[in-house]
Amino acid sequence: MSLEVSIKKRFSGFKLDVNFQAGSETLGFLGASGCGKSLTMRCIAGIETPDEGRIVVNDQVFFEREAGKKPRVNLTPQERKTALLFQNYMLFPNLTVEQNVAAGIPKSESADTRMRMVSEQLRRFGLVGLEKRYPAQLSGGQQQRVALARMLAARPGILMLDEPFSALDAHLKSSLEQNLIGLFEEFNGTILYVSHDIDEAFRFCDRIAVVEAGHISEIGPKHDIVSNPESLAAIKLSGCKNTTPAEYVSDHEVCLPEWGIRLSTEQIVPRYVRYFGVRAFHLRKAREMGPNVFRMRADRVSDSRFERTVMLSFLDAEVGPQLQKDLAEEDETMKFLKLHIQWKVDKLSVSEDELPAQGDELLIEIPSSSMYLVTK
Repeated sequence: MSLEVSIKKRFSGFKLDVNFQAGSETLGFLGASGCGKSLTMRCIAGIETPDEGRIVVNDQVFFEREAGKKPRVNLTPQERKTALLFQNYMLFPNLTVEQNVAAGIPKSESADTRMRMVSEQLRRFGLVGLEKRYPAQLSGGQQQRVALARMLAARPGILMLDEPFSALDAHLKSSLEQNLIGLFEEFNGTILYVSHDIDEAFRFCDRIAVVEAGHISEIGPKHDIVSNPESLAAIKLSGCKNTTPAEYVSDHEVCLPEWGIRLSTEQIVPRYVRYFGVRAFHLRKAREMGPNVFRMRADRVSDSRFERTVMLSFLDAEVGPQLQKDLAEEDETMKFLKLHIQWKVDKLSVSEDELPAQGDELLIEIPSSSMYLVTK
């Protein structure tokens, strides 16, 4: 099982330009809204037509077109036999559950075969007893299970899921994730999974492609994307809250102009480093001054059930005149975010009186072993 995609599509103010390959695996597409994740899936499914490029699924050419010419190959969505699950599931409102599941099965199959295939999927997804209901009579979770059953009944060559949990509450999402895990384990082929949630992508996917402004900025095993990101987009999407521009000082020293500090690094600083990142829960309270220890003030605190989020400012920051001028032109919210670093404190690991409070002045260490340094 394999997938090869190399396509370009231009819109006013936006250009999709993606190139990737996948095998029998689950490949996640991770990125912000509007970055091109869903558009890529729609091109593969045949809903959108690229301006140029090639799409090959399991050695069958779905699409081929040279720039400025008519497509040499452009199979219809029905001919492609792909399965694309949208956020809203796209069930036929005038068809019953069993009719919706049967809708994807080729008409060439006999009536007995169609009935057997539908029954098999109804049992698999716990839909027995709901066969005669219409989509409007189903809960959100039941609708999703019908959509998944329809996908598998069609025996597609490739599965594509476009943020399938975005419309569900946390409790329902948790239970339906098990349906999806079971589906992925049974499907022998390529699965593409679109998400903007790193935890969700990490649970389901073998590899992750980071999509930014219409192109893939990096792609690799999920552990590498989270632990060793190579771009600012990957750092942010991996859940890292603290990022800032960086400048090379030496092989083991980096300058962070917006924070007004310099840091010693354990890893070698890339000569053309552009951005620095550190996770909020990696910061730690220090007892005395030392390498990468800074005097900070807690300017804002907020609580969740198990964490306290603290926004820290650097009391001894050295901000140059040009940066001061640039910051003066920012609105107050952006200025606050650029000049502060976020610290996550586990409320279960410290007593109430040890939790930092607004106005506290603290010594905080940025560990040299917990830094991200990227060049793009």
